[in-house]
Amino acid sequence: MRQPLSRELNNLLERGRDRQLRLAVTGLSQAGKTAFLTSLVNQLRHAGLEARLDLLPAAREGRLLGAKRLNQPDLGVPRFPYDPGMAALSDTPPRWPEPTRGISELRLELRFTPAQRGWFTPETAQLTLDLFDYPGEWLLDLPLLQHDFYSWCQAQRQHTGPHRRALFTEWLTAVERLEPDAEVDEATLASVAKMYAEGLKRAKQAGFSDLQPGRFLLPGELEDAPVLQFFPLPDLTKPREILEALPQESLYATLKARFRYYQQQVVRPFYRDHFRRFDRQIVLVDVLGALNAGPERFEDLSHALGQLMKSFDYGKRSLLTRLFAPKIDRLAIAATKADHVTPDQHANVVALLEALLAEPLKDLRYANVPVKAFSLAAIRATTAREVQEDGKRTPALRGTTLEGEEVLLYPGDVPSRLPGTDFWQRQGFDYPSFRPMHRESDALDHIRMDAALDWLIGDKLQ
Repeated sequence: MRQPLSRELNNLLERGRDRQLRLAVTGLSQAGKTAFLTSLVNQLRHAGLEARLDLLPAAREGRLLGAKRLNQPDLGVPRFPYDPGMAALSDTPPRWPEPTRGISELRLELRFTPAQRGWFTPETAQLTLDLFDYPGEWLLDLPLLQHDFYSWCQAQRQHTGPHRRALFTEWLTAVERLEPDAEVDEATLASVAKMYAEGLKRAKQAGFSDLQPGRFLLPGELEDAPVLQFFPLPDLTKPREILEALPQESLYATLKARFRYYQQQVVRPFYRDHFRRFDRQIVLVDVLGALNAGPERFEDLSHALGQLMKSFDYGKRSLLTRLFAPKIDRLAIAATKADHVTPDQHANVVALLEALLAEPLKDLRYANVPVKAFSLAAIRATTAREVQEDGKRTPALRGTTLEGEEVLLYPGDVPSRLPGTDFWQRQGFDYPSFRPMHRESDALDHIRMDAALDWLIGDKLQ
């Protein structure tokens, strides 16, 4: 939905004055985007009061006066559900905020005192911060823009691990009966596509990340539409030129046409209307969840992230490019749920995250794009403890599981590099899922949210 002209002109003016920043919070499913955004808004709302933001200089120096929510610019996009999220965290017992199932956004106005005062420096300044949240499932569709139907089918053949294939047994059995040059009716296409979608849903529940098309997992208004009734053909033995010459009524041509329509009418507008407008981005990654799930799922996460990172526009910007050709000029990558391991393992979590994204990070640094890796917990769920055994003090965590059991445990060591066969054979890393802690103040307890905020917006608060 287009904004009124007056609002567009005002946004353009604010961006020209460098007083408006668009921040995208992205990541795959289960990475904790909703918790992160809820905490981010909470920390800024309580800056200068109860929020502990020592690693954000503007807050530490008492210059960050706070933030208030404003009406968002795009009236056709739902508002991020901050209040329901805080209500869940305040419940008895506390609950995690419900994950968002569609696009949402929120606009904040931050007020601060400039670090340096001069004749023309105002006593206080404002920064408009637009926050954007998107379902992790939809992000996975962006790499589809790099493919045509044939190359996408070939790419899907990489997913040949035994655990993943077992989740698609029904679909694999059905698709093996289909011939690319045969004419197939709508009922059969819909039935086989549904089997494929069910396989994707099972794979998501089992901890896999690289799942395409993403709208099969969260179809929204496209539920039961023909545009979502396609699937890859896993065993294409005929040459591409023969397949491309098949008649329109053939299975191959029909699936190819629907894939193309999905690309052009679903994925490309989503990318054009939203992702190309971002100034800065934080990518959240559940590294510990993948490590906990085993080698096949860990490798799957690595592949999904590598493909996803290629889909964004990164680059340095001048004033003109900021106004008319926006690119992401600063990036944070964050391993979430840092409170699920003991503090002595946090450095290893960051090192493992950087190893997981080694190739994309090389490309970003070559392009001179500022990028920084973090481990953080947006909303803390455990406290660090020590236990004494045989005269030795050992780090541990105390928390309450989702089932309500209070535990004191050491989850295990996190490798500082990509785990090899030896690690998976002797793997002792295991952590439960914790519920949020009871709140002792209005500001949420966290780990390194202030460091992430400093990297993402700190330079705008000078």
